[in-house]
Amino acid sequence: MRVSTALLLAPALSVAVAEEAQVPLLERVKGFFNKATAAVAAASSSISTAPAAATESAKVEAIEVIQHPLTLETWKDVLTTDAQNVLVFTTGGNNTCFGLCENVTKAWNDSLPYIAAMPNAPKFVYLDSEEQPVLANSWSIHAPSLYFFEMQPAGETPVARYTTLNRTTTTSETIKELIIGNEILKIEPYWGHFHPFNGTMQTYNLALPYGYVTYGFSKMPSWMPMIIISFISRSFMSKRMAGPTPAEARAQRAQ
Repeated sequence: MRVSTALLLAPALSVAVAEEAQVPLLERVKGFFNKATAAVAAASSSISTAPAAATESAKVEAIEVIQHPLTLETWKDVLTTDAQNVLVFTTGGNNTCFGLCENVTKAWNDSLPYIAAMPNAPKFVYLDSEEQPVLANSWSIHAPSLYFFEMQPAGETPVARYTTLNRTTTTSETIKELIIGNEILKIEPYWGHFHPFNGTMQTYNLALPYGYVTYGFSKMPSWMPMIIISFISRSFMSKRMAGPTPAEARAQRAQ
């Protein structure tokens, strides 16, 4: 059986060898050269992308280093540790920014290296309203936005300037114009009730309770207020329908 199988395969093998022999030597060389060129190109492209990836990674690490996070417990220390001006960037997530802050956050990160190169660069601080909702509510600020504090001599209140950022049109150039171009200094200083340092809410220690209350309302289901209103209105109407109490009736007769 083995001999007969070999005899049957012999014509097919001879045909394949004959076809291979008909391929010119130059074509074989070209094919080998093309394969070698493709292999070299693939290797060089992988090498060239490595520095770019390393550069991007270094950029991300540098941005994380120069930014200071704000929390409910540490925000006063972060803002007042030294006399350096402070630039606070407020961002958010799906709940506080409806998932639309990514564009502005990227613009903020892209602008930081340029702003950091300024002679009197401010301290960079970020407030994530998704992670610190009580703090954001106690300041009554929304994401995305910028809060610029000009620190004053000891004992004086910092000058605060606040501006919101458009979620779709803000670019790194927008932020650079505000800070490097000093456009933010053209904004009127904010001295309202929610000023983080000397506003009415801070002066009377109401900012923190307000932050918790507003945060609680934001987590309340949409149907809950309707139930509360319905319960109050029903209680009020039932008292009116019941008429005066005995004590009230005696008081009316005495008159």
